[in-house]
Amino acid sequence: MGTYFFVMAAFCLAALLDGRYWLAAGETAVTLLVFMLYIMSRSRRNRQIQQYIQSASNTLEATSQGESPLPAVLVRLGDGGIIWANHRFSTLTGYADSPMDQDLDEVLPGFSTDWLVAGKAECPQDVTMGSRRYRVYGTLIRAEDNKGTMLGVLYFSDLTELYQVRDEYIRSRPVVAIILIDNYEEMIKNLTESAVSTLNARLGDTISEWTDQYRGLLRKLERNRYLFIFEKRDLQRAVEDKFSVLESIHEIVSTTGLPASISIGLGVDGADFGENYNFAALGIEMALSRGGDQAVIKDRFNFSFYGGRNREADYSSKVRSRVTANSLMELIGQSGNVFIMGHKNADLDAVGAAVGLCCLCRFKGKKANIVIDLEKNAAQKLIEEVRAVPQYRDVFISGQDALLMADNRSILIVVDTNRPDQVECQPLLESISKVCVVDHHRRAADYISPVVVSLHETYASSAAELVTEILLYTVEKKDVLPIEAKCLLAGICLDTKFFNVRTGERTFEAAAALRRMGADTTEVKRLLQNDFQDTMAKYQIIKSSRLYRQEIAISALNTTTTRVLAAQAADELLNISGITASFVLYPDGDQVIISARSIGSANVQVILEALGGGGNAATAGAQMRNTTVKDALDKLVESIDKFYEG
Repeated sequence: MGTYFFVMAAFCLAALLDGRYWLAAGETAVTLLVFMLYIMSRSRRNRQIQQYIQSASNTLEATSQGESPLPAVLVRLGDGGIIWANHRFSTLTGYADSPMDQDLDEVLPGFSTDWLVAGKAECPQDVTMGSRRYRVYGTLIRAEDNKGTMLGVLYFSDLTELYQVRDEYIRSRPVVAIILIDNYEEMIKNLTESAVSTLNARLGDTISEWTDQYRGLLRKLERNRYLFIFEKRDLQRAVEDKFSVLESIHEIVSTTGLPASISIGLGVDGADFGENYNFAALGIEMALSRGGDQAVIKDRFNFSFYGGRNREADYSSKVRSRVTANSLMELIGQSGNVFIMGHKNADLDAVGAAVGLCCLCRFKGKKANIVIDLEKNAAQKLIEEVRAVPQYRDVFISGQDALLMADNRSILIVVDTNRPDQVECQPLLESISKVCVVDHHRRAADYISPVVVSLHETYASSAAELVTEILLYTVEKKDVLPIEAKCLLAGICLDTKFFNVRTGERTFEAAAALRRMGADTTEVKRLLQNDFQDTMAKYQIIKSSRLYRQEIAISALNTTTTRVLAAQAADELLNISGITASFVLYPDGDQVIISARSIGSANVQVILEALGGGGNAATAGAQMRNTTVKDALDKLVESIDKFYEG
């Protein structure tokens, strides 16, 4: 303002020296008038500031009968300017008592008063000053001016000791872990007692060596199960160490060349030891349903996964299939309506498994209905052949029709998926209380729950293989129609790429049984044939692919295609020498679909799980909503890098 009036006076002097006396007189009069108005305005503002300070002082005195027992400061919420601070605040922060000369951000860098403006009386974050930690409380004061200026009084409460006790409580919370040797029975098969003892000692030493660094309590519960209890302060170290015992245990190899594998389920943040143990048990169940060889942390809200990069082991035991078959037969016999449902855009595996379960229901004298979208599916040829059979003329129904037919005695069997958001009709899943699941994909965190009967085996090549095993334990060969055997074999052939990937001895046993039941491999081959246009489109997808990390082929399309063609293109890319994994991305409305395949070390299920997808180590897929192909490609590359660098 001094500069402003100096310039005005210079204009007056210039007019006077130029001989323009009337102009000089007018400018002088205006300058004096403006100066008087400025003096009056400044005096009024000073009085208002004094009123603000007095009002704040009165508030503090009314609160504590004198000097506030807590460090306190009065600030303008608009610009953060400090108006007043008591002696305790000045001593604490080193604030120089020069009103309206400093902002709160200069005294407390990074501190925000947005929470006070939002109407909250307590700051959501603690404030650390020196070696002390403070909780900040605040009150709002509305200034008595026409601008509606808002003031805030902040109080700093020293809760350092309380925070130390709280932090120590959190750090010392118990973590209950269950350590399970996944393939123990396979490793000790045909071993002598002394060899078993030696193997047990090596397993125990390796596990003990890992647990000793966390200062916990390790106890052996069974031959292949350990209980480990330690404090939460050491959990982060185990996470950063990526649960190194998962890898070190592989150094123990049986006489048949089978490396040991363990799963770890950890329960944290439970109300007591019992709840933590239940969380750990859920973690172990989740780890096993995802193929084992991993650690799963279960808290009150969700699951966290670590490891699980290796492929699932092939187990020859059929105990679970036999037990599930008996339980499923009993449940079907007690039920009313039976509904069988696969995933959206059902493929040959989902349809084949559903048809196989219809055979089981017919054997029990129950009519089953397959819930499917007859317009949007990837098994149109097979469905047309099945509907031509008299027994299946009216078996296929829509989700809406199933909702109308369902009652409290109905059961629902979900095949080829374990995620509620991927089923053909989610409202039907939510409306039926008795749900069974038959699936071979790795279990996701948001799996279907609760279930009455579950056959979830990640070692299996397909859902059709699991259903075939169920039929072998429940029905006679003559009870299976040739079209049903054909459907099941088609499902196995689709997921194994005609027995080229994810096959074990049980896969070939199931295929041989279906062949004896009347399945024709030539007819199955015809089901998987493409027409000329689709074949050309598939090779266009292959032509657009690019190489990444010298062994990964990625094809990102800007135009839409079908899921079948994308999956076939991903399979075809693996036929190229040196390619161990393939990804095909294409837009579909407001989402991007990713189809992935692997025959190498890359676990495509782990890679796509970070993008919301799922599947198994060799075959996986994902649907990324509200994104573009470019953004989806960037996220995919980031997830691939994270997998290889992790």
